[in-house]
Amino acid sequence: MTPHQLSSGDLIADRRAEYAQMLAAGGDHAEAADLMRQALELVPDWAAGWFRLAEHEEKAGEREAAVASLARVLDLNPEDVFGARLKRAVLGAGEVPGQASSAYVARLFDDYADRFDAALVERLAYTVPRRLAEMVERFTGGAKLGRAIDLGCGTGLFGAEIRHRVGTLEGYDLSSNMLAKAAEKHLYDHLGEADLSKSLAASGLIAPDRCEYRADLAAAADVLMYLGNLVAVFAIVPHLLQTRGLFAFSVEDAEDGAGNSAVEDAEDGAGNSAVEGFILRPSLRYAHTETYVRRLCEMAGLEVLEVTRATIRKDGAQDIAGILFLSRKSL
Repeated sequence: MTPHQLSSGDLIADRRAEYAQMLAAGGDHAEAADLMRQALELVPDWAAGWFRLAEHEEKAGEREAAVASLARVLDLNPEDVFGARLKRAVLGAGEVPGQASSAYVARLFDDYADRFDAALVERLAYTVPRRLAEMVERFTGGAKLGRAIDLGCGTGLFGAEIRHRVGTLEGYDLSSNMLAKAAEKHLYDHLGEADLSKSLAASGLIAPDRCEYRADLAAAADVLMYLGNLVAVFAIVPHLLQTRGLFAFSVEDAEDGAGNSAVEDAEDGAGNSAVEGFILRPSLRYAHTETYVRRLCEMAGLEVLEVTRATIRKDGAQDIAGILFLSRKSL
């Protein structure tokens, strides 16, 4: 049984969990939590069940109980495929992690792969791939680039926007299911698994038989919001680029339209810090300040060429504000 499998392996426990979901859907979160506790008496080592219980407890206003249930999730599942550490931080228990666990991100997108394109493009008005490609095209005057690397390529939405502008296109992602969907589109000359949260040597981005400095363009469309601390990313990217190579990427915007930092005014109890330059949102995604990103670009030897603020997608009825950057590796 995989740790995030829906079934507990016990028919009665599963039935109670299903009833709990029905109660929660009807708004009776306290009763849903009580029924989940009954289910977990039968299967006390069901990590997914404890995570469900925490969700019911949170919505019932039982914050301390939810925090305790999430601690049980982590005891049972230390690799954290559920994002329990992030959720605990949002609830005010412990420091904000510097990044989401790789296991959580991989599971999230493995589960999302089949409906990813329809959800983002058709229902959530997702615009990042198109906007980043337009920024690249404006700066290059539409010139064809030799090689591009799509970091966190997902199902290939950015690849579809840039394919006609590059000679060779590589795509990397943490999710094997996303890579499978990208392969079906026949956009990429090479696809591979990679983890941007690790060092260059451990990331999977540089194969031993490849030239280290090779790309005219690297892009990260809607990827960095799962990495709060971006130091590792900005240590990797210069090694992927040729001199004067471009890096186009997006972040969720931690500032309001007037430039005031939401980091400084965070009231979500997550222990967010203005010093770090990023915040963890209830969505379990990170948002970053322009100042923080600019500082990392400078440290990495990347000249910022263009910065654009825009609504990048919807989250339910809410517009999600983002910042799109185009940068270039200095001489």
